[in-house]
Amino acid sequence: MKTIIEPFKIKSVEPIHFTTEAEREKILEEAFFNPFLIRADDVLIDLLTDSGTSAMSAKQWAGILDGDEAYAGSRSYFRFEKAVRSLTGFKHIIPTHQGRAAEKILFTLVGGKGKIIPNNTHFDTTRANVEFSGAEGVDLPTDEGKKPDLIADFKGNMNVPALKALIDRVGPQNIPLCMITITNNSGGGQPVSMANIRDTKALLRQYNIPLFLDACRFAENAFFIKKREPGYATKSAAEIAHEMFSYADGCTMSAKKDAFVNMGGFLALNNDALAANARNLLIVTEGFTTYGGLAGRDLEAIAQGLEEILDEHYLTYRIRSVEYLGQKLVGGGVPIVEPPGGHAIYLDAKRFAPHLRPDQYPGQAIVCELYRAGGIRSVEIGSVMFGKYDASGKLVSPPMELVRLAIPRRVYTQSHIDYVIEVVLDVYARRTRLRGYRIIEEAPVLRHFTAKFAVLPS
Repeated sequence: MKTIIEPFKIKSVEPIHFTTEAEREKILEEAFFNPFLIRADDVLIDLLTDSGTSAMSAKQWAGILDGDEAYAGSRSYFRFEKAVRSLTGFKHIIPTHQGRAAEKILFTLVGGKGKIIPNNTHFDTTRANVEFSGAEGVDLPTDEGKKPDLIADFKGNMNVPALKALIDRVGPQNIPLCMITITNNSGGGQPVSMANIRDTKALLRQYNIPLFLDACRFAENAFFIKKREPGYATKSAAEIAHEMFSYADGCTMSAKKDAFVNMGGFLALNNDALAANARNLLIVTEGFTTYGGLAGRDLEAIAQGLEEILDEHYLTYRIRSVEYLGQKLVGGGVPIVEPPGGHAIYLDAKRFAPHLRPDQYPGQAIVCELYRAGGIRSVEIGSVMFGKYDASGKLVSPPMELVRLAIPRRVYTQSHIDYVIEVVLDVYARRTRLRGYRIIEEAPVLRHFTAKFAVLPS
């Protein structure tokens, strides 16, 4: 196989600030060992998230200059609306300043005490907005998706039998909608098959329950379907995306992922009454219905990005570059979620640092050491992000303890990724010396963003 080269040329660059290990040790201490509290200028390779961290294209920047900043009825809104409707087919297109704003509006309207929102796996802001409304978020991943070392094509799938059992147990009247996250971020960035989306919709149709997609990484999911699912090899990524959305009744999207932009999102749906209520709430919380908390230039950039993301030369490069990182790590013995996902590599912290218990936050230990050793910022997706406390105050951990290395789109070259590989292999070679952490301060919701940690004694 020939080298997969970046399908773009670099037109503008941003310098990286280099630090020493001693400097990073001090920075970690001052940030209370939480990467969210580290200044971006002190990070060499930033893999904290792929959200809002993409490099925009020349045509997107041109759209920035061409943005129509009219308060109401902006030309840029109508270009945005046309792009989203052409992609999704949904009747109502409602802009928001980012994905979690769309979630907040949606779950404020359909959630509430006693309501249940099933998902293949909720990500952090989705679950937070579900729970903030008073509803309960329920994760229904497949058994394959709970096994990091198992190789399977669609480990992000919804567990359809478990979904049916949940509906029969709590009653369809208590489930205002069901979501599928594509790709399944909390489950290791794993894709969802078209057959699974179709089967989920068929089940929900029996109970008159709407299906919504969390569509942040729809294009990556579509490309996995093209490469892995029988019957789709000759279809374009755009055709596959259209089919995915055809089975849904609506979607939320953070455009900060698969639309390349630094800010923006939307809520799209077909239900007239729900859309009317959503627009009313939008005006109260985000802005008028034709800008939704965004500048006209942002709407222009989203519209252009939604066209560019379905370029299959780009998608080939994107999936292969992440796969390259995963293969090199596995070759060095590093345990990861396999096969590699579309936007990130997920280190399996349980196997990486088996001497640390979940309540010692092994993922956080790895995150801190990656920064200390090489200036790489990553994020824990385990007991810090998703841990709960039972009635006695004991930590209840999620099924997996992961560390996500999220790759920003069109930002880093292969030499940057080779450097990441070297640092991860170095930390893995010293893994038995990793020390655990305890939380000394935390917020009641989304604690991982602001929590403060202390190192446990050796």
